[in-house]
Amino acid sequence: MTRTYRRISPVAENYPASSIRKMFNLALDFPDAVKLTVGEPDFNTPEHIKAAGIRAIENNNTRYVANAGIPELRSAIARKYSGRWDRGIGPENVMVSFGAMEALTFALDVTVSPGEEVIIPDPSFPNYMGQVHRLGGTAVSVPVREVNDFKLRAEDVQAAITDRTAAVIINSPSNPLGSVMDRAELEQIADLADEHGFTIISDEVYDQMVFDDAVFTSIAEVRPDFDRFLAIGSFSKTYAMTGWRCGFVIGGEDLIAPMSLLQEGLTSSLPGFVQEAAIAAIEGPQTDVGMMVASYAERREILIDRINAIDGLRVIRPEATFYSFVNVKEWGLSSWELAIALLENHNLATIPGSAFGPAGEGYLRLTFAVSPETINDACDRLEAFAASR
Repeated sequence: MTRTYRRISPVAENYPASSIRKMFNLALDFPDAVKLTVGEPDFNTPEHIKAAGIRAIENNNTRYVANAGIPELRSAIARKYSGRWDRGIGPENVMVSFGAMEALTFALDVTVSPGEEVIIPDPSFPNYMGQVHRLGGTAVSVPVREVNDFKLRAEDVQAAITDRTAAVIINSPSNPLGSVMDRAELEQIADLADEHGFTIISDEVYDQMVFDDAVFTSIAEVRPDFDRFLAIGSFSKTYAMTGWRCGFVIGGEDLIAPMSLLQEGLTSSLPGFVQEAAIAAIEGPQTDVGMMVASYAERREILIDRINAIDGLRVIRPEATFYSFVNVKEWGLSSWELAIALLENHNLATIPGSAFGPAGEGYLRLTFAVSPETINDACDRLEAFAASR
């Protein structure tokens, strides 16, 4: 009998591709395109944070460090969130990671086994689907609807729970929706976690990017005794540190402890000089954070006013993040067809809503982490498209 040898594993061969990255790559062929695509602050990392990283390199902090993160950074994160959440968080509850994506990897690795199910919002960050796939799990999508102000509802989560549910991923503030979950819904989902024994993995990387009178509540705040959670955070968005790749996850010590073993087998540790910069971010002045958030709020107003004045478009004012999820259904094209038409005919790069799940069909995600001039230029091109129909 001849044995057939597989060159590529099924996990790699069938890994769900990100349409965000696909559109990003297509836009490379249009170097002069106006881009409202990748969610990245257009600010530079604040000077005191860069200086701390440079000092650490000059002091030769360039060797291996502890897998779970240097004690000083774990302690600084614990102090910050103990204060924000009004609950006891110690360094043993903190794992430092290569960005929030590795934090998500760890969170799923310690809670999900092959064949188990993970409930995810739809629309949501597409890498949730990929990470569940990588583990041999099954992603179960729960729709998040515009009629509910793009907020995940506990009753929809409850309807999706089975005896194979191992985890529920929530994302508030939401990428791509710009919404903030209501505390009452979080409390109900926490009750469901206790009842059914699953873990809530809460992606909170935009926790400080909240506007107006919107109130962000972490899953860690719902009850002092609630411990079925892993909260994921990052320095990337808050401190304009995307390239530094510093994230973290906070949770019960029993869940955090094995993550250092996983880190040893993946990347060993995040560079010490990056972690020194992260300490400066947390413990240094926060004026740059306030300035950036205020600037995003101003740009949001420009984008929302312009979009809602264009025939056939409508958008809910985002409560947080730097994304808007624009309803384009009246234009009669699929979101991918529309994104391609805008790129090819009007030199405007956007992200189709279908990149975030089937419930995203009929929408475009537009980022306002760009200059006011870029926002106005982009809206001029959307107006031109509307006029050409």
